[in-house]
Amino acid sequence: MKGQAVAAHVRLRVRGTVQGVGFRPHVHRLATSLGLAGSVRNDSEGVLIELSGPSGAITDFRRRLVTDAPALAVIADVCEETTPPGDRPSPEGFTIGLSDAGDGQRRTAGAPPDTTTCRACLDELHDPRDRRYRHPFITCTDCGPRFTIIRSLPYDRPATTMADFDLCGPCTEEYHDPSDRRFHAQPIACHECGPGLWFDGQGGRGRALTDAALAAAQSALRQGRIVAVKGIGGYHLACRADDTAVVARLRQRKQRPGKPFALLVRDLDDARSIAHVDDVEAEALSGPAAPIVLLRRRDNAAAAARIAAGQVAPGNPLIGVMLASNPLHRLLLEPVPGIASAPPAVLVMTSGNLSEEPICTDDSDARRRLGDIADAFLAHDRPIAVPCDDSVVRVLDGQPVVLRRSRGFVPTAVRLPAPGAAALGLGGQLKSTVCLTDGTQAWLSQHIGDMGSLPALEAFQRSVERTRTMYRVRPRVLACDAHPDHTAHAWARRHADGVPVMPIQHHHAHVTALMVESGLTGPVIGVAFDGTGFGRAPDGSAQIWGGEILIATLQDARRAAHLSLVALPGGDAAIRHPRRVALSHLRAAGLDWAADLAPVVATDVDERAVIAAQIDQGVNTVPTSSMGRLFDAVSSLLGIRHDITYEAQAAIELEIVADDHRRRGGRTAELILPLMWDARVGQADASEPGVLHAPTLVHTIVAALRAGEPVGAIALGFHVAVAHAVSTVAEDLARRTGVRDVCLTGGVFANALLLSLTTDRLRDVGLTPHRHRVVPPNDGGLALGQAAIASASAKNIGQPLQERGAPCA
Repeated sequence: MKGQAVAAHVRLRVRGTVQGVGFRPHVHRLATSLGLAGSVRNDSEGVLIELSGPSGAITDFRRRLVTDAPALAVIADVCEETTPPGDRPSPEGFTIGLSDAGDGQRRTAGAPPDTTTCRACLDELHDPRDRRYRHPFITCTDCGPRFTIIRSLPYDRPATTMADFDLCGPCTEEYHDPSDRRFHAQPIACHECGPGLWFDGQGGRGRALTDAALAAAQSALRQGRIVAVKGIGGYHLACRADDTAVVARLRQRKQRPGKPFALLVRDLDDARSIAHVDDVEAEALSGPAAPIVLLRRRDNAAAAARIAAGQVAPGNPLIGVMLASNPLHRLLLEPVPGIASAPPAVLVMTSGNLSEEPICTDDSDARRRLGDIADAFLAHDRPIAVPCDDSVVRVLDGQPVVLRRSRGFVPTAVRLPAPGAAALGLGGQLKSTVCLTDGTQAWLSQHIGDMGSLPALEAFQRSVERTRTMYRVRPRVLACDAHPDHTAHAWARRHADGVPVMPIQHHHAHVTALMVESGLTGPVIGVAFDGTGFGRAPDGSAQIWGGEILIATLQDARRAAHLSLVALPGGDAAIRHPRRVALSHLRAAGLDWAADLAPVVATDVDERAVIAAQIDQGVNTVPTSSMGRLFDAVSSLLGIRHDITYEAQAAIELEIVADDHRRRGGRTAELILPLMWDARVGQADASEPGVLHAPTLVHTIVAALRAGEPVGAIALGFHVAVAHAVSTVAEDLARRTGVRDVCLTGGVFANALLLSLTTDRLRDVGLTPHRHRVVPPNDGGLALGQAAIASASAKNIGQPLQERGAPCA
């Protein structure tokens, strides 16, 4: 451009996920190709671009900035800012400038998520002529670790866990070469300058050449040993999937008696050898996030030879499968050159922890916590800055639904449907996450775990602190679950430090999380079905809710209908033993505990006497409206599951039986969940909610059993009855209030059959159903709902903040 007149100058601000995704190299190449001068740099808000040159070229640049953006970039907006004349660059080429940390400023730049290895890197990984041949940490601007290695923003190598690995000469040249795929790729390295592997067979440890460590790990796996493998976001526990004995041993050591294990395979062909994979599932498996995808397993001899299904996923037609998302996992599943024995084709690959504890990331912590589970360790010396478990996805009616939002999805921001105040949501007791919002966008953290252990509390506190410091947003309000005994609720009270604390009603938070991802401000008809949520009766007494239909906005919610109450005998004991809930539902229905009923047979006479006394005298019981507990009760009534070893096991197996009956073309038992309506129900000023009457449903189920109806037909009829009840209530509320958007949320709606039936019925009556896609329907989405409610409610922070659970009572 030397000697050419400058016709125009602009400063462009780009916001979104534009750091760590090759965006600055994209800008550099585009500006250079168009003959434009200026600079590009990262800062606390995203990317800042200065441009000087012909106005036509600048117009072309602005168009192609978005249309030709890197595949991993998510551009929220591009706006033009005013530049003082003295700050304009001289027209002498285009440069990538130093990042501006913006000390003291709020950071709104989106940190990028980790992404699976790209095709170009895989080609190099398998090319003996390439200098990164079989390099277990190969990466470029289009792939690899991001979120899990970031210590602070803006995203540059010195702010990552790669800071201690000095680039060698060839890597330095690539990093500074605008024509190279690794131009300004922060995590790049090679065999010479990058992290290294080590293998410890519990008899000695040492950094080793890549192939020596991999060969030792593969040998251990072939011998039926359990190997702790350090991945991108933490440790996994791996063993061969075709060995019933070793999988059983892993279950015993990990204290996970029944919950399915995830499986790791090399590619889509291997996934298809053990499971049915449709086009949407294939896209989810092989997409940038590379999550665990729940698939229907194949039931043939070839699949049985590869996985010991009875131990991998006992009694479950679904298996969780993920493709090797990083080069280390890929190499672990491939033969080592010069080694005759091949590795197992399919590995169990489960989180490196005891059940319900956070995943291990630190090497010494992993040795301490996993030493009694793993027989050997395959690890590396690149630190993990952020623990990040594998995400879990299920395709429902042709649409992927995130059931656990973690690696590959976090920390992509979710935009709020209306501006508000900065707020921090602290999540629930189970499937804990935290969520920070600056009032316009929200950052939902990775899955932390259940808040029942000291490691979980420590992980929770680190996540809170990291989220606040990374984005430099000081929340004006802390939001927590209204349940006073929840860990996060108590933590908020102790650590508020003068910031107002707002308890949020559990089911309002569920509904609001779905409203946020659907771009709704309300009012909506919110159907929140789950296991446990704190609520209050009109007299102020505590209840356990879970079968709720609300009229909700971002700020308020009214309880319009709910499932009828039943005693929960023994509290948590009833959750672990669905037969107890079934007995309570029989009692509420006025039915004798007769010897022909499965839950009666499954409970010995002494325990039945204790349960009867608890219910009749109101001792050690709490009334509940939980839909999740009703699913448990029906599972026990049908003789499917009386005791559980993991959350929702009884309901999951009930769905399996119902769906299998449906797939075989079986008839549906005629059941109904009747409605008991107060005359005022549905009116805008109604003070008493309507009731879905479970006792009549229980009567019809028992009658169907005694009439000889197949269990599958009754299970399917139960799902149909619940879907029919939802659509009937929603249709009546819509007619009376004019609200036509219906949000289906809560852990019960992870049930694919129920969700599909309910969605279809709502559409049939002319309503608009909304379902989760990017935020889990279970408690993993609570923190987003809490933060959004608090943000909307705290815009006028000078006004007293009230508990958001109160309007629902």
